[in-house]
Amino acid sequence: MTIASDPRPTFGSGGAEPYARALRREGLLQLVRSPGSTRERGGRPGDAARGTAQAAFDVARWSADADAADLTTIDDARSVLDIGCGPARMVRAAVDRGLDALGVDVSVTAVAMAVDAGLPVVAGSVFDAGLPGEGSWHVALLLDGNIGIGGDPTALVRRASSVLSTDGSVVVETAPDARADVAYDAQVVDEQGRASATFPWAEVGREALGRHAAAAGLRVAQTWSASGRTFCRLVTAR
Repeated sequence: MTIASDPRPTFGSGGAEPYARALRREGLLQLVRSPGSTRERGGRPGDAARGTAQAAFDVARWSADADAADLTTIDDARSVLDIGCGPARMVRAAVDRGLDALGVDVSVTAVAMAVDAGLPVVAGSVFDAGLPGEGSWHVALLLDGNIGIGGDPTALVRRASSVLSTDGSVVVETAPDARADVAYDAQVVDEQGRASATFPWAEVGREALGRHAAAAGLRVAQTWSASGRTFCRLVTAR
């Protein structure tokens, strides 16, 4: 199933399509910031002036089974919407637990891989109108750096919360640096130097996430760490 398409540039798409290639071959990718595009939001000096920075991704991990840290994010969930699901390891984990689950991803290749594996996944953006099950999901996931989707974390968590049931929550995996709060333009580049089109992205740490949550009418209800990763649960502010 494909839903109405959001026209904004998205993670790893366009150009030489390195993300799609890596998904099929389980390669390594670099997320490379465009020089001069970094925009600080937390008032921390220095980062914006550093220019190009890189973060590495091992795509094989996204195609593997969910690990113990991953599974903590769906403990006690009744249903799961995985935003930016990739090859849908979290959808598989939720289905294996007998939960209603759906993944959404902008990558046609990732969606095809998940559908071929018999998993419920749709092609599209979280910002698209008419996501299946809007208003009924118990947990919406933003893992693997997906708080960066669209380059505007406040807008993203606000949109993610809009698909939830009244007692639902958004679970966000935050950046290793608790104070990180930057937005920038970036490209995905593979080991052969093939680059995607440029797209907006962001990085948000645990401390900074609270500011974005509050601006979206949410609050951080729970924070926990597992296997060196940090997660926050956002619920409607009351």
